[in-house]
Amino acid sequence: MKRVVLAFSGGLDTSCAVRWLKDQFGLEVICFSAFLGEVKDKERLRKRAKAAGASKVIIEDLKDEFARDFILPTLWAHARYEGKYPLATAIGRPLIVRHLVRIAQEEKAEFVAHGCTGKGNDQVRFEVGVRTLDPGLKIIAPLRQWEFKSREEEIDYAQLNDIPIEATKASPYSIDRNIWGVSIEAGILEDPWREPPEDAYVMTRALNRVLKKPKYLEIEFEKGIPVRLNGVSKTMVQMIESLNAIAGAYGVGRFDQIENRLVGIKSREIYEAPAAEVLLTAHTEIEGMVMDREFLHFKKLLSEKYAELVYYGLWFSPLKNALDQFFASNQHRVTGKVRIKLDHGHAVCVGRASSYSLYSEKLATYSKKDTFDRKSAEGFMKIWGLPYEGLGHGR
Repeated sequence: MKRVVLAFSGGLDTSCAVRWLKDQFGLEVICFSAFLGEVKDKERLRKRAKAAGASKVIIEDLKDEFARDFILPTLWAHARYEGKYPLATAIGRPLIVRHLVRIAQEEKAEFVAHGCTGKGNDQVRFEVGVRTLDPGLKIIAPLRQWEFKSREEEIDYAQLNDIPIEATKASPYSIDRNIWGVSIEAGILEDPWREPPEDAYVMTRALNRVLKKPKYLEIEFEKGIPVRLNGVSKTMVQMIESLNAIAGAYGVGRFDQIENRLVGIKSREIYEAPAAEVLLTAHTEIEGMVMDREFLHFKKLLSEKYAELVYYGLWFSPLKNALDQFFASNQHRVTGKVRIKLDHGHAVCVGRASSYSLYSEKLATYSKKDTFDRKSAEGFMKIWGLPYEGLGHGR
């Protein structure tokens, strides 16, 4: 019997896909689940896959690899798609693909499969990634092929085949979660005019329920890596998980945006990313203190392109890899401390310090400590404005 390795999240789509792949193609289904922080009960996930018809279930804890090889480069790039989305789901997919291909090769499977929709971005991330790493693998996309037209029909199919699921017709949200953030869509969220109900959120607290007293955090970086929180050493994973809990309790990291998908349609997306919001803010602030103007301004242009490449499923592309090297090139200077104030949904930098700082109080001050040579400004003005003299005459 031919084999297929299915990227199995345990959600409604992939749970139905296990049985559907067996029934439609007569394949032996091996489920692979990457533990990126979104599933706490691994045994429950295993039982769900088995109940759906999987012959084998492989679950791997990849959080450390995720933080080191995927989150950290994205943090250094200050990557936010369309200025908001911190790319949590988008950076999780290439990691899953890397191991999906490896397992397919180890299990001598001819096929791999995923549970992505036919009009979403994830199908691109999975399939371009697979074809980049192993073009010999055949790809099956059940959601582009099966007869179900809605999540309600999938729920009926799951119930008919005794497949345990958590989605209900009353609460049909589609949720993808890892330690860097949560993506939430479907249901009433598809109406861009309606405010998202509180039951749609899973990581952040409503502003009317947050603590009234602001909280201050001190995050210390060494060579671009966040290593200490309020003086306590932490791994990347521990840092992210701690900040998710602390900042999430202050309602930090909610994003509600109309997003331009790769396939050309607009969609309403809800995201939660408390730790990402705090760390992106902190890293941006410390880097702004230690790097020169030309680097920082040019980096913003590259950051936007980088975010597009990641969002578009081009994680393994030559340009993305080259940009990784650019962003990493000066991280040795990103060493120091940042103080962040959490207050009613906001994470604001209120202090920063670094031994690599390019800031000089003696030059910036307007007090008696001022050492700036103001006389030199006159010559600077003349030279700087020389190319523009007379250009506005007669307007």
